[in-house]
Order: sequence, then structure tokens, then C-alpha cells
Amino acid sequence: MTTHRAHKPLADPERPVERAVTAALVVGVLAGLGWIVGMVWTLVNWPV
Repeated sequence: MTTHRAHKPLADPERPVERAVTAALVVGVLAGLGWIVGMVWTLVNWPV
């Protein structure tokens, strides 16, 4: 008879690789938000 064991998580949440990926995603989101704000600011201040 087989025993059912809980699966181990694929990666430990304290691993530096995951922190680096999370940091890269945060930087990417901030860059995207900055780009959007810059586009809106440019359109609002565009000389007509």
C-alpha cells in the first residue's frame, strides 16, 4: 500500500533567486507606471 505524502514546495521562499525575481518584477512595474505617467504628462502639456 502506498503512502501519500505532502509534496515539498518547489522552491524555498527564502531563496535569493526568488527575491531577485520579485525585485525585478517590482522594478518593471514601477518603470511601467513611470512611463504611463510620463505619457499622460506629455499629453496634458502638449502645446496646442
